Amino acid sequence: MNGERLSWRRLFREPLIQFFLLGLALFVAYRVLGGGERAERHDRIVVDAAQIDRLSGEFSRVWMRPPTGVELERLIDEHITEEILYREALALGLDRDDEVVRRRLRQKMEFLNESLVEIRDPTSEELQAWLDAHPDRYRRPAAVSFVQVYVSPDRHADPGRRAETVLARLGGSAEPDPGMGDPTLLPDRMRASLDEVDRTFGGSFAEGLAGAPLDEWSGPIASGYGLHVVRLTASEPARLPSLAEVREEVERDWRSDRQQRADAAFYDALRQRYEVRVEMPAAGSKTGGGAAESDS
Repeated sequence: MNGERLSWRRLFREPLIQFFLLGLALFVAYRVLGGGERAERHDRIVVDAAQIDRLSGEFSRVWMRPPTGVELERLIDEHITEEILYREALALGLDRDDEVVRRRLRQKMEFLNESLVEIRDPTSEELQAWLDAHPDRYRRPAAVSFVQVYVSPDRHADPGRRAETVLARLGGSAEPDPGMGDPTLLPDRMRASLDEVDRTFGGSFAEGLAGAPLDEWSGPIASGYGLHVVRLTASEPARLPSLAEVREEVERDWRSDRQQRADAAFYDALRQRYEVRVEMPAAGSKTGGGAAESDS
């Protein structure tokens, strides 16, 4: 008896038997899910010149050369294999209730709509109106330009006194002498928004810099790294730029808005073709919702 069981197990391990059982399962699934409606399926596969050119072009883009004759035959065979398996999968209904397939098909419909909708070029008046309606998107933050001399707390017993000495030596000079400050990876000069300055120097450096006098050496101002003697060379308040300065950004956003409107109109037109019924779960179900139904 045990010998018979072992022989059956060995039989089921044979690849030919496994392929036979898999084919049988696919046939049964096809008869159940596909209904055997062979007349509604297309059994003819034509690989035309345009498809061959596409396969060859894809190969050339990857390998930077055209395929050989043998390679092109393999590409065509692979395409035919993919097409056959694709059609059989559709016939078996394997595309149903598959979130990945549904999501991909939705994307293709959206791409199709975008390819059919041609957004015209906006006029300068339309772009200016867009800029006026969305000023916060394009407003330039307050910015500063400055030069700094770094004093490291690790190199001096009294970094505050060292910073005062540096400040006195600078006097009315516009630029510090080479080697006056301590070595650092921080920039010795910078033009940026106060937020960028704060991210670079840390601590309360940006706040102290904003209150520094213009075109004078002052400090020391503390940062997350040590002390700095600074010379503020420019201070620009926050402002709304002109259309000429931000035209590219404004036009990109204007086109994106028009595309979103076209997408919404496309969906609304499709939605009108369907009667939608939403049946909410009963009260006390796992979702916790109350009983409700809606039609649209």
